Amino acid sequence: MTQHETPERGALLGRASGADGSGTAVGGAVILLPGRPGMPLLSPGPVRALVRELARAGGPDGLAAHVVRGGADDSPERAVDEVVRRYGDVPVCLAGYGTGGLAALRGGGHPAVNSVLALAPWVPDEPASVPPEPVKHLAGRQVLIVHGTNDGRADPELSFRLAARAKKANRSTCRFEVHSDGHRLREHRAEVVALAVDFVLGAVMGGRWSRPVTDALAAPPPLGLRMPLASGFGRSLRG
Repeated sequence: MTQHETPERGALLGRASGADGSGTAVGGAVILLPGRPGMPLLSPGPVRALVRELARAGGPDGLAAHVVRGGADDSPERAVDEVVRRYGDVPVCLAGYGTGGLAALRGGGHPAVNSVLALAPWVPDEPASVPPEPVKHLAGRQVLIVHGTNDGRADPELSFRLAARAKKANRSTCRFEVHSDGHRLREHRAEVVALAVDFVLGAVMGGRWSRPVTDALAAPPPLGLRMPLASGFGRSLRG
């Protein structure tokens, strides 16, 4: 696996958090798509806290985290291309929140992407006459979807249906439900971020997943697609 030193900042990627920003050689990267073009960067949702924790937990081992500039969620493939130009042949997790979650799922077929993280993804409710969201391109990737059960903006049932179809094309797909939480995943923010960090470190940096993530990936549907996120998740993980 090639590790490149830090080149100049590109057009799509925001400033790196983690390895790139500290001068450590980069061995893996996360691209975050906050969604909602035109909204302030890193707003709303759990993206800010996730970037901070990814840098803290993975930065010393070579993980670089980038937020796509301006929250644009329509260019995930170009963002991945930019990571490849910057760092070379390193594993990439494409992550997103809201409409960015859908963009991450759609862009997950890029050859450099080895994993996809979708937080409260907005999935269109399409009529039966319209083909559903494609999922076959996710084969060979690790995929985690996290959704609050009380999400009034992005229907959690639609993300479940997408996950069920994705599971048929790719066994390495799982989905966690955050009971009583809404679209911003505010009530259980710490647990959501801990789960996301656990997944990314395992998928991108070759770490060991926690037991809940391992069980969710291995469980048949619908069990592995309606896994409850336990209160207090992450308190005993990685110190």
